[in-house]
Formats: sequence, C-alpha cells, structure tokens
Amino acid sequence: MTDHQGEFDPVSGRSTTGHEWDGIKELNTPLPRWWVITFYLTIVWAIGYWIVYPAWPLISSNTRGVLGYSSRANLAVELANLETARGEKMVALGATSLADIEKDPALLAFARARGRTVFGDNCAPCHGSGAAGAKGFPNLNDDDWLWGGTLDQIMQTIQFGARSGHAKAHEGQMLAFGKDGVLKPDEIVTVANYVRSLSGLSTGKGFDAAKGEKIFADNCVACHGDGGKGNPELGAPNLTDKIWLYGSDEATLIETISQGRAGVMPAWEGRLDPATIKAMAVYVHSLGGGK
Repeated sequence: MTDHQGEFDPVSGRSTTGHEWDGIKELNTPLPRWWVITFYLTIVWAIGYWIVYPAWPLISSNTRGVLGYSSRANLAVELANLETARGEKMVALGATSLADIEKDPALLAFARARGRTVFGDNCAPCHGSGAAGAKGFPNLNDDDWLWGGTLDQIMQTIQFGARSGHAKAHEGQMLAFGKDGVLKPDEIVTVANYVRSLSGLSTGKGFDAAKGEKIFADNCVACHGDGGKGNPELGAPNLTDKIWLYGSDEATLIETISQGRAGVMPAWEGRLDPATIKAMAVYVHSLGGGK
C-alpha cells in the first residue's frame, strides 16, 4: 500500500484519500447528505430520550426522566384494574361451594379461566403446561390419583400439599425397604418383578411368583391393598393400572423399593387466596381425570 495524498482521479472527478492497494486507489467520497442528517438526528433523539425517560443507572436507583415514566408502575396499575374487574366474580367464587360452582355455567367458566392462568404461573414448572406431568410429577389428565380425584380431595391437596410441612399436609410415603434393611437384595428383585406382573408386564427369568406374592403380602399390602389397587388415604398408588410415577422397568422399581419415594407437593394455602385455590381445584378437576 502506498500513499498519494491530494491526487485527482480524472474518471470520477474526485480526489483520492492517498490510500492504494494493488493499484486500486480509494476515492475521498463524502457520505450522502441524507445519511449524515439522519445520523445527527439519532444523536439528538438519544439525548432527548435520556432526558425524558429513565435511562442512566445510579448507585441505588436510576435517572427518572422528566416524564417520570415507569413500565413497572404501569403494569401494577393494569394488574390492579384487572383485579378490580375480577372482583365481583372472585367474591362470588369464594362464597360458593365447589359443587355449586360446577352447577353455575358462568361461574364455572370463570373459575376454569382463572384456574388455568394460576396453574400456568405456579404449577406448570412441575406438572407441565398441559398438566401431563413428568417423572416424579403426576399427570393430572388421567384417572390415577395418589390422594383422591374428587373436587374436595383435589382442593385439599392444593391447599395443604404432601409432605410440605403444613400441619394438614398428606404425610404418607414409600418406605425404603432396602436402605432400612427390611428386605434383602434378592427379595427386592423378586417383589419388583411381582409388582410388574400385577399390571401384566414381563418378569425376569427364574421369577418365583409365589415368593413374590408372599413378600408383597408381608410388606406392601398394608398400604397398596391385597390386589395392589392402592389407597388414596395413604397416597399409595394403584400398581395394576399401568400408570407409573417414576417408571415401570425393573431397575426403577428396584430403586423405588430399595430407596423409597417421598416427593413433596407444596402447600398453596397462604400463598394463594382461598378463591384462587378454589379456581385451581375446579380447573384441575376439569382436565379430564377428576372423579
């Protein structure tokens, strides 16, 4: 590269910048006037924006701007207006029994809409946006309920949770038969295969059904019942319906029987107002699995 400052290009009629690469000289072409004007206008606009709106961070806050605009304050006003608009229906919801809510089409529609919104904000992280659940988190669309699927039972579970620390929470849990030394490893394998057989799943080679049935009767019937149908009062799942919270493969069942299960459902009483909890109970019940 060489410099030839002040040279005149006879073809374009412009001077050069003095820069040359491989015989190609750079013309000193000014920017279009419209572009320069636009550029300066954006600078003026930016300065005006800094003055009018919140812009610069300070040690403990930020510049407020001459308009005092706040998107957070605007949102708070909009939410307050929304709650005011909902007010009458929320009062009616709180004063109406769960059974009567389902008999009132207008109130039922409002409860479902409100419940769906609250569910998305609070329950979807565990149960999924469609309430289909995940490993360790129940599917709320089916007919399998650990603690019962009636309106009242669903509301009780939402209010107080399971193993949540609330005085009225559901407290039943799956014991750790291997960890606590109640069953030997080979007995755990046997009863795991017996549990698989209850829902028609295949069992391992050499499986002794009679031994598995005896182990189950001695250790599991107290919670899951004689036929393994479960007990909602204890949160003991039905082992015959092919719906599994953690999985039905042999390794997962062995882990469940050995280590136990004690998932936590939070208590929403105190976090959500009573009318909102009612709305959520109605929504969950309406998903298709409520009894």
